[in-house]
Amino acid sequence: MSDTQPRDLTRELARDPVHEQTVDGYGTVRVLPLDAHADAGTVHAWVSEERAAFWGMNGLTRDQVAEIYAHMDTLDTHHAFLLLKDAEPVGLLQTYDPRADRVGECYEVEPGDIGVHLLLAPAGGDGTRPGWSSALLGAVAGFVLLGLDRRRVVVDPDVRNEKAIARFLKQGFEAGEAVVLPEIDIPDVYLPEKHAQLAFLRREVAFPGDS
Repeated sequence: MSDTQPRDLTRELARDPVHEQTVDGYGTVRVLPLDAHADAGTVHAWVSEERAAFWGMNGLTRDQVAEIYAHMDTLDTHHAFLLLKDAEPVGLLQTYDPRADRVGECYEVEPGDIGVHLLLAPAGGDGTRPGWSSALLGAVAGFVLLGLDRRRVVVDPDVRNEKAIARFLKQGFEAGEAVVLPEIDIPDVYLPEKHAQLAFLRREVAFPGDS
């Protein structure tokens, strides 16, 4: 199957969103369950870029990316979602139970914690989009903290990924420890050792009126 398979917009929009939120001055954000095979072309294009090196999938084929997310779809503790802004794919979101992930070995997990990995689509045009990331992150926070009724979000960007770390801190995340996440080698998934900067966002900080 070709790595450049076109998007099936009709199929994307026919999927029922698990969360939908209109952000003033930005647009409507829809969170769709990722279809490992139908969305593989879009996701593969994003993770193959040099800017996405920290995502850890550079060099994989479209089919390998599809296999990874098909495997994730069999898990009860890890989930993947396609983010749409109006009708345009703008990000890949992964959520997970920290107790079932290697990050849970590196900090004291609290009841109501949820882990998040977020990959933003490349910016078009001149590459600038003021306020764009903040608006999308706000919608993601609304989904995981309010929609999924969680108390705290944990993120673990690579310590070298200064842009991502700065983005989370600007959004209200509190920096935690820098830790070393152990390697994972299980069928369909290999993750090398990772030096990560932990950061946390509590529900009462993000949404004071809804805590």
